[in-house]
Amino acid sequence: MAKILLIDDSWLTRRGLNTMISARDHEVIEAENGSQGIQKIQDDQPDCVLLDLLMPEMDGYEVLESLREKNISVPVIICTADIQETAREKCLELGAFGFINKPPAESEVMAMVQKAIQP
Repeated sequence: MAKILLIDDSWLTRRGLNTMISARDHEVIEAENGSQGIQKIQDDQPDCVLLDLLMPEMDGYEVLESLREKNISVPVIICTADIQETAREKCLELGAFGFINKPPAESEVMAMVQKAIQP
């Protein structure tokens, strides 16, 4: 069982992802914005993070930058709608592990999470 953190400002997205992931016996933690997410990463030390890019307060890019500045190493999967190539490149430069398009298919989410949490 792994601990997975969902960082997304959409309650509906978090709920859907939570249902998918917890059905596979993983522990799910949620944060509704980037700053809350950074705090939960530090406090709860998740095995994997699913991160939206476009959020108020602190967006996904800022979360990735903050993790890099703090030398926090955790696989971060970007979960966003229609990511452009320039955004994808920027995320990879900032340390993103992978990408999932919204709305996410359960098989895609679980395959990416499994890949991220494998030792």
